[in-house]
Amino acid sequence: MKTLLVKNVDILPCDGSGQTIKNGCMAVENGKITYLGLGPVEGSFDRVIDGKGKILMPGLVNAHAHVPMTGLRGYADDLALQTWLNDHIFPVEDRMDANCVRISAELGMAEMLASGTTSFSDMYSFCDDIAEAVAENGMKANICRGILCFDDSIPFDTAHNPRWAESVGLYDRWHGYDDGRILIDFCVHAEYTTTKRCRETVARYAAEKEAIVHFHLSETQSEHEACIARHGKTPARLFYEEGLLTNRALAAHCVWLSEDDIKLFAEVGASVGHCPVSNLKLASGIAPVTAMVDAGVNVALGTDGVASNNNHDLFEEIKLASLLQKGVTLRPEVFPADAALTMATKNGAKAQGRRECGSLFVGGDADFILLDTSAPNMTPRHHAASTAAYSARGSEVCLTAVRGKILYENGELKTIDREKLNAEFERLVRPVMFPA
Repeated sequence: MKTLLVKNVDILPCDGSGQTIKNGCMAVENGKITYLGLGPVEGSFDRVIDGKGKILMPGLVNAHAHVPMTGLRGYADDLALQTWLNDHIFPVEDRMDANCVRISAELGMAEMLASGTTSFSDMYSFCDDIAEAVAENGMKANICRGILCFDDSIPFDTAHNPRWAESVGLYDRWHGYDDGRILIDFCVHAEYTTTKRCRETVARYAAEKEAIVHFHLSETQSEHEACIARHGKTPARLFYEEGLLTNRALAAHCVWLSEDDIKLFAEVGASVGHCPVSNLKLASGIAPVTAMVDAGVNVALGTDGVASNNNHDLFEEIKLASLLQKGVTLRPEVFPADAALTMATKNGAKAQGRRECGSLFVGGDADFILLDTSAPNMTPRHHAASTAAYSARGSEVCLTAVRGKILYENGELKTIDREKLNAEFERLVRPVMFPA
C-alpha cells in the first residue's frame, strides 16, 4: 500500500504542544505523513480508513526491554531483585539457545504490536536472531548485546571477550538496516556486573561510532550504595568520568539518583528509561521522575523484561508513571495526560536517537496506532488525551502501523504467526529452558 488516508478521527500528535485535532485527517504516502489537520484531503488513496469513534496517535516506544524474557513470563514472581536474578533468572537464561531467544522475542513482539508499540530498545543475547525477527515483522528496534565482564586480568577486546565480539559484529551487520529501521546500540549491563576496562572500552568505541550506550543504573538502593562504597562516587558520576554518561546514553531505571546525579543527567543530555511497573514489582522503589523532568532530563518509558513486569502493555506504564508522581509529590497537576503520553512517544524516540518518529508531523514516518473508544472503559469520552492516558489499555488498540504499513489490525497480526510461535515454544523452548 503506497497511499493511505485516515479521516474523521481525533488526533493526538504527541508533539509536546498538548494539541488535539478533533475530527481530523492524516494522509500517508510511501510511509511518510503528507498531511495532518482538519481536512478534507483531496485525491485518491489506496485505502481510506474512517476513524469515527477512534483516537489516532503515534506508535508507542518501549525505551527499555529484554524482549526474549517473554519466555519467563510469571516464572519467578514476588522475589527480591538479587534473589530473583541469581537464583532463578540467570540459571534459566544460561540454558537459552538461539531458538529460545528468537521464539520468545517474537512472542513479545507480537504482544507489543497488538498493544500499540512500534519501536523498542532491547538488551539481550543472540541479538542477530532478534534483529532478523524485527527485519521480518516490520517493527523498529534499537538492539544491543548485553555486556557483562568480571575479570580485568583478561584483555577486553574482540579476541578475548565473545560478548564484545558479538556486539561489534552486530553493529557492522545491522546498524542502519532498512534506512534505519534497525539501529544497533552498545551496552554495559551495569556497574556491578562490569569492570573499569570494559566500561571505558565500550565508551570509547561507542563515541567513535556516535552510537547510543544502553545500561542499567541505580536500579536499587543496595546497588547505588555499594557503588559509592567501592568507588567513593555514585554510579552516575562514575559512568560520567568513564565516558559512558553522555548525550547518547540511555540509562534504565535510575530509581536512586541523587540531586547531583539529576543535575549531571540534565547537563550532559542523557536519557532515562523509566520502568515503573518493574520497579514496583521488584520493590526497587519509585524513581524521582518529577525532579528529573523539572531539571530538563528526557524521561522515556519502558516495560523492562516480562519476567519482572508480566506484560509489554505500555499503556499501563503511562498511567502508573503519571499517578506515582502525583502521589509522591502530592501534586495532582504534575504529569498531566499529554505529558504522560509524550513520555511513551516523543521522549522514547529521542532516547533512541530517532527523529523520524515519536510524534505525528508532516514529513515524519507514519508510525501510528488507532484506539477504539467504543469499549466500555473508554466511554463516555470528554478529552482524547485523558482517555488515552488514563482509560486505555493495550486491548483498545485496533490498528498498529510502521511507516504506513499495517502490522496489526482488529486482532490480526499481519507479519507474525502467533499460533506457530506458541507451538514452537512448547516444542523447542520449554524443554530447554524448563527441563523436567
